Amino acid sequence: MSSSNSSNKRIIYQEFGNENSAALERPILELPPQQQNLKVQASRKGRKGKTVTVISGFQAKPETLADLVKQLKTQCGTGGTVKDNEIEIQGDHKQKIVEILTKLGYKAKISGG
Repeated sequence: MSSSNSSNKRIIYQEFGNENSAALERPILELPPQQQNLKVQASRKGRKGKTVTVISGFQAKPETLADLVKQLKTQCGTGGTVKDNEIEIQGDHKQKIVEILTKLGYKAKISGG
């Protein structure tokens, strides 16, 4: 057999449909902001000494988190991202982020030192 034939993935037996089946994904519960308890903390671990503000405790869909991170980045004037259902904002913006999240209806508090 040549290597070009091995690129054709022949499935002989598969029990649960195709690999990208939406039925196998777990549904994400989206709670309203008032029912979410968020922790805001500054962290430097694994970031080569750079400080980031990490917001954890979300129970929301990725689209909701993407909208929220965009709003936080704009109001803090810095960069940020969503990783593992947590939002990371560059720099130490704990107090400002807690104020913003509280205005949006979330229960947020500063965690750690």
